[in-house]
Amino acid sequence: MAKYFEDFHLGEKFHIPAKTMTDAHFLFFAGMTGDNHPLHYDDEYAKTTRFGKRVAHGLLVTAMTAVGASTLSPLLEGSIVAFVEQSSRFLKPVLIGDTITPELEVSELTAKTETGLLRITTRVKNQRGEIVLEGMHAYLIKKRPRT
Repeated sequence: MAKYFEDFHLGEKFHIPAKTMTDAHFLFFAGMTGDNHPLHYDDEYAKTTRFGKRVAHGLLVTAMTAVGASTLSPLLEGSIVAFVEQSSRFLKPVLIGDTITPELEVSELTAKTETGLLRITTRVKNQRGEIVLEGMHAYLIKKRPRT
């Protein structure tokens, strides 16, 4: 069942499964992006930093908020027009071995002529319930077709 712009309401939440950040996540992301700073892959180097352990790439944590991985994704198959904006604030480090849980919450709805702008607040919490990332996504969503 498709969800159109008019079907959303403020405060509505969508979930993404939790993931425990492993060496494989870090190495794959470093290989894909070319970001090979030793803070992300070298245990000995990381021990000398303020964190004491390897830290996830910020963009890796941001990527974990992808709507395509959420319970919202199948509802948008026929109504999403475009992903138009994204922002992130990194509040705490995500360390190797941390389990993170992303969550999405509808925070703003702005009607346009044939579409609407859907803003979603993104949050990622660690296994202690601490918010490690807070951000926003914005999407253009079709309005319900007129019959």
